[in-house]
Amino acid sequence: MESAPSDSRPAHPAAHSRGLAGLVLGALGIVFGDIGTSPLYAVQTVFSIDDNAVSPTVEDVYGVVSLIFWSVTIVVTIKYVTLVLRADNDGEGGIMALAALVRTVSRPFARRAAVGLALGVVGASLFYGDSLITPAISVLSAVEGLEVARPELTELVLPVGVAILAVLFVVQRWGTHRVGRLFGPVMVVWFLTLAVLGVPHIVTHPGVLLGLSPTYVFSFVVDHPYTAFIAMGAVVLVITGAEALYADMGHFGRRPIRLAWFSLVFPALIVNYLGQAALILDDPGAIDNPFYLLAPGWARLPLVVLATLATVIASQAVISGAFSVSRQAVRLGYLPPLTVRHTSTRESGQIYVPVVNWLLFAGVLILIVTFGSSARLATAYGLAVTGTLLLTTTLLLIYAGTAWRWPWWRIALVAVVFGGLESLYFAANLTKIAHGGWLPVLVAVVVVTVMATWQRGRRIVTARRAELEGPLAEFVERMRVERIPRVPGVAVFPHPTSETAPLALRANVEFNHVLHERVVIVSVVSENVPHVPPAERVTVDQLGPHDDGIVHVAARFGFQDEQDVPAVLRLACGHAAELDFDPADASYFLSRMTLERGSQAGMHRWRKRLFIGLAHNAATPAGYFKLPVDRTVVMGSRVEL
Repeated sequence: MESAPSDSRPAHPAAHSRGLAGLVLGALGIVFGDIGTSPLYAVQTVFSIDDNAVSPTVEDVYGVVSLIFWSVTIVVTIKYVTLVLRADNDGEGGIMALAALVRTVSRPFARRAAVGLALGVVGASLFYGDSLITPAISVLSAVEGLEVARPELTELVLPVGVAILAVLFVVQRWGTHRVGRLFGPVMVVWFLTLAVLGVPHIVTHPGVLLGLSPTYVFSFVVDHPYTAFIAMGAVVLVITGAEALYADMGHFGRRPIRLAWFSLVFPALIVNYLGQAALILDDPGAIDNPFYLLAPGWARLPLVVLATLATVIASQAVISGAFSVSRQAVRLGYLPPLTVRHTSTRESGQIYVPVVNWLLFAGVLILIVTFGSSARLATAYGLAVTGTLLLTTTLLLIYAGTAWRWPWWRIALVAVVFGGLESLYFAANLTKIAHGGWLPVLVAVVVVTVMATWQRGRRIVTARRAELEGPLAEFVERMRVERIPRVPGVAVFPHPTSETAPLALRANVEFNHVLHERVVIVSVVSENVPHVPPAERVTVDQLGPHDDGIVHVAARFGFQDEQDVPAVLRLACGHAAELDFDPADASYFLSRMTLERGSQAGMHRWRKRLFIGLAHNAATPAGYFKLPVDRTVVMGSRVEL
């Protein structure tokens, strides 16, 4: 019987590039931004739901404190930090990486593998909803501190919030690797500030520590079952960002994230939540904004500045996460090729996806104008978070049963503890559908529809394209028999497979009646792993006699690798005589298909329109495969969908 892998396994490669202290500091700046800014709005939301159904009484306050503490402990500390971080896909984390991992280990069980990948797609779709709401609610909740520090500045809250977010999205094109160096120290100051703000109020009202006992959860539920149920829909805000701990594991490794959590983040958060609870017991009117009222009057304006910096960092984390999820979805075949720009020469994970950036910005602006305050946005937040939590638990259980070979009783226990608690959170947030909870559901439905349509359309087009291309082996033999004239030079044809002849290759022969001296067909293969080592990336096939000058190169990439065809050719040099050339001197020929909506079965008409629209707006293969524009020729053909 096998269990989850222990921490004795080799450290993540990131651990070798920087010292442990640097990785811990980096994790503090990137991983914990979302969950670290939850104290700004979580407690305030709990006491404002359903016309103040939760009262600032000792029983209710202790019940809320207990719910907060045990939610963070069970979901974040036990589930994510202790257990989920062990399910790494070649060092990478996140729900799409976990889904790909489940698909890999479940290959003998086709249905289980398909279910796992489908759950990953839904989880990624929910993440886009989270990526819309997090910047809006975080920045607004920070700037709303102006209403407490300087009431006369209340009218500036929305304009200032919009301005900050506009700057944040505009600077994405230049990357965050420079300002990223400041993220860690700023978040250290933030978490220390959270603790410093909470301690004086705990000292004044030490009885609030009793709220850490789980008995207060049970008494709260028994005495006020409906109120407790509604409160859970808001308490879930304290664990927003838990998925980021897993999603960003590839950047820092498991150990630095755990050290940062246990040494600073977890205690600072709990102390602050206890401090807010103590303040509410001393002053029930503080439920209007318990976070900022923790601070003395003179410190509130500086606190607004610090909170704004922290929420910008939290927003940056989810925006970067949306870029990474989009690239993973493209590599796994669920989105069309997107323009991806690398913003750092050192960190491959730092990327910028323009279309995703501007769609998020437009969505965030619409949210801010529509909802107007962080309190209203909070009603839309929970479903995306709880849905992702449930999906991660489900995928983890599938993986644990298959790869770790957990016995049924252990799977059942984890399902009851984590799945049961998260199901309650999810159910509580369903009550907010009409008040904004529909938003992440709508975003998820749209994204799932786009992904499913692209995957289905891609399969249909690939099949019809194969019919036009014909077998590659027959084409190569025909070139030998007909003795097509050869011209000097190297022609490279990026092509999905070695089974069929590239359309551009056929067109070049049919219209120009010549063939280059050396022909290299390059097939890019996307694997269900984050990275493929360079030593295992290239496979060369002569396709026939060594003197025909035609060779096939299969290039394997993980869904986090950059698909650079010239770099692959440089890597393949020396594997065959045909590959003894400089890729910068080669000519590149792309097969470009013009899609037209036909009457064939396979997809509804509206999905055909959607697929064609996505294809027309996809990134050009030349840019996607890093081909030199001045040496690339595009040759097209028409395909009916």
